[in-house]
Order: sequence, then structure tokens, then C-alpha cells
Amino acid sequence: MTPSVAAAHGPLLTVRGLARTIGLRKLFAIDTLVIPRAAAIVMTGMNGAGKTTLLRMLAGLEAAPGAVAQWTDANGTHSAPLTPLPPALRRRIAYLHQHPYLFRTSVRENIAYGLRARGLPPHEIDCRVGEALGWAGVSHLQDTAPEYLSGGEIQRVALARAKVLEPELLLLDEPTSSLDGHAREQVIALVGDLAAEGRTVVMICHDRELINLPGVVRWKLGDGVLDTHHP
Repeated sequence: MTPSVAAAHGPLLTVRGLARTIGLRKLFAIDTLVIPRAAAIVMTGMNGAGKTTLLRMLAGLEAAPGAVAQWTDANGTHSAPLTPLPPALRRRIAYLHQHPYLFRTSVRENIAYGLRARGLPPHEIDCRVGEALGWAGVSHLQDTAPEYLSGGEIQRVALARAKVLEPELLLLDEPTSSLDGHAREQVIALVGDLAAEGRTVVMICHDRELINLPGVVRWKLGDGVLDTHHP
């Protein structure tokens, strides 16, 4: 199998030796975590089980001593320590905090930030940001400062800021937890769109509507073990 074919059919990411201990308490120990391609995954578990810690370790936001990541792309199969997060994975992973932080500038500049950091040409940035604004339904807010946005609008801007980078893996921490009514429905629809595009979305979630989206895979973290075949 050629590297390009393997990249298309193999797992998106495999991480071995993923563990976290707090004091004398083992939060979790996961020998091998296989993250598939083009999957919508909901991770549930009791408060304090370590769900957010696990996502942050995968995103490179918390140290994962001893953990090793393996992935395949057009250049072959690669293996490296998860900490620090390898640059090749940093470009493929986006993390969305439960309470997203937006920079003190306009909505448009927030969405453009990552593209500017990557050095894309201005015309490409304008085009991609325009598409992301339309996708998230916030084009009318493009010149608005974050302090004037509602909770639902902030969440949609944050999703657009992540999507515009075209990540293969999106890690979402309770994307609808502080929302209700129409704002919640809008965010659920956007999450569904991301999964339908063929990206892998791993969500910490207790929202029954998100959990019951068609084709969602359920993971459960509890008692130090991650069950990736939870019914």
C-alpha cells in the first residue's frame, strides 16, 4: 500500500502510553488510543474523570509524558513523542475550549488570525475568512468586537476560527453547555456539518441531541479507563 493510500484508509492518529496521575490518584491510563478518520465521537463520563485533560493532552495544551503519537500522511508513517506536539500534528488539530477566548479585535480578524500566523497570502485569507463567516452565519457581525456578541455567537465564531484552518481533527469541549434555544440548535448544526465534511470530531458532551446525531461513536471515560466501544 502506498503512503497516500495508507493515509486515506488508516487511522487518523494513534497514541500510545497516554496517562495522567494527580497525586496518588490515577486519572486514566490508556495503552493505545486509535482515533479514526471521518468520525464523529462523543466522549462522556462523570465530572472529574479527566475528559478535558485528555482532550488537552491530545491538542498539545497539556504535557503527556511518555506518550507517543503515530500518524500517516502522503510522505509515509511517522512516530514522535506527543509532547511537545509535533508541528505536523499541530497543523492538523484544532481545540475548542468550553468557553472560547476571542481576541479583542473584530470577528473577521479573530477568524483570520491563524491564517495570518501561517503566512497565507492576503487574497487567500480574505476568501477563506469570507467563506467561514458565511458558514457560521456571522457575516453580519464581521466588524463587531467580541464583547458585543452573545454566547451562541461567540461559539459560532470560535468554530469558524477553527474550521478555517482546515484541521483533520477537531477537539470540542462541551460546545453547547452554556447555550439554549436557537443558539444551541445553530451550534449543533455546525458540528454536524463538520462531521459530514469528513473531518474527525471528538466532543466532550452531555447534550442528548449531539449524542444522538446520526453515526456518532460513543466513548466513555471512567475509573481510569476509556471505553471506545460504549453502546
